[in-house]
Amino acid sequence: MNKIINKILVVVAHADDEAIGCGGTLLKHNDNGDEIRIIYMTDGVGARSNEATSETTATSQQRLSAQQQACQQLSINKYYNFDFPDNRMDQVALIDIAQVIEPIVSEFQPTIIYTHHGGDLNVDHRIVHQAVLTACRPQPDVSIKKILTFEVNSSTEWASVSMSAPFIPNYFVDITEYQSEKQELLKKYQQEMKAYPHTRSIKGIQNLNLSRGSQVGVHCAEAFLLIRQLT
Repeated sequence: MNKIINKILVVVAHADDEAIGCGGTLLKHNDNGDEIRIIYMTDGVGARSNEATSETTATSQQRLSAQQQACQQLSINKYYNFDFPDNRMDQVALIDIAQVIEPIVSEFQPTIIYTHHGGDLNVDHRIVHQAVLTACRPQPDVSIKKILTFEVNSSTEWASVSMSAPFIPNYFVDITEYQSEKQELLKKYQQEMKAYPHTRSIKGIQNLNLSRGSQVGVHCAEAFLLIRQLT
């Protein structure tokens, strides 16, 4: 009997969100023989010309190159890049965003969806979350069995409870065996990482995974909020 392979669709606002939020889980899916595809909604750098900072940040081409290297490590053969305005996705009609996701869902027929938490500080994350739920409305014969949202350092934990629902995880994936591989994945986006003790540093991300692991009795884990599950 052939092994059942899950189809995994990840929808993120920016390249590197997938590595931070569910990189270890995706590495585990890859080892399990699951097929993974990723949708990147923006180039992740369009808003940076207005930033008053002297820090070195990646150009659009550099970020695309980092994304391609990350996909190679994850054995992803197909991904999608869109050019919605970085950090300005709230200026686009939600239906226009959902309508680029819908045909991919229809063609790929994913069984598991990973995307952003709806209460993140970053506006693009919140809009992507809404667009995914709109595009993945439960209908007869839908392929999607599970929708999970992840946390992204320097966005999820920085949100105020006065403006949105907090991220309270109820689903955990043991990534103990994938710690070092996840660090290599994060290094592909080195120009997006900050120096420790910034929360968006490689060590800061690892510390979060260690903390999430201790919450459920394993060494290292990624945490998710389960939005919907059909069994």
